[in-house]
Amino acid sequence: MTRPKYKRVKTSDGVVLKSGLEEAVYNFLNKNSVSFIYEGMKIVYFQPEIKKTYTPDFPIQNTPLVLETKGAFNSADRKKMKTIKAQNPNLDIRFIFSNSKTKIGKKSKTTYAKWCELFGFKYHCIQSTKETFPKEWLKEIKGKQNA
Repeated sequence: MTRPKYKRVKTSDGVVLKSGLEEAVYNFLNKNSVSFIYEGMKIVYFQPEIKKTYTPDFPIQNTPLVLETKGAFNSADRKKMKTIKAQNPNLDIRFIFSNSKTKIGKKSKTTYAKWCELFGFKYHCIQSTKETFPKEWLKEIKGKQNA
């Protein structure tokens, strides 16, 4: 299976992002002085007997919080995220979707949002709220980073 091609976005400080959604979150976190390094960590997980690594989009420094931006959220991504969560229960993996009302499959009634609720992931949708980032998440991050 080949990976989808992304429209690369280069920031003013030279970081190359994979999408406009990542750019919006990147700019928001910087504007609000949140300490992170884009794709700044690797998380080891095993997929039946095969060691793999996952590079989250926005690991928030000095916290267990990991932000993952998703336009498309395919079956392989969902399976991977459930596996990573099960093997790394200390991580707080949260999603920022461009549209959380998207169905996980053509014949499915389950949306990205419902999937997150079913499997215990927090999520935010930019399209429905017009906010790049939830204010309560920012407040929570600032509290943890300043503790």
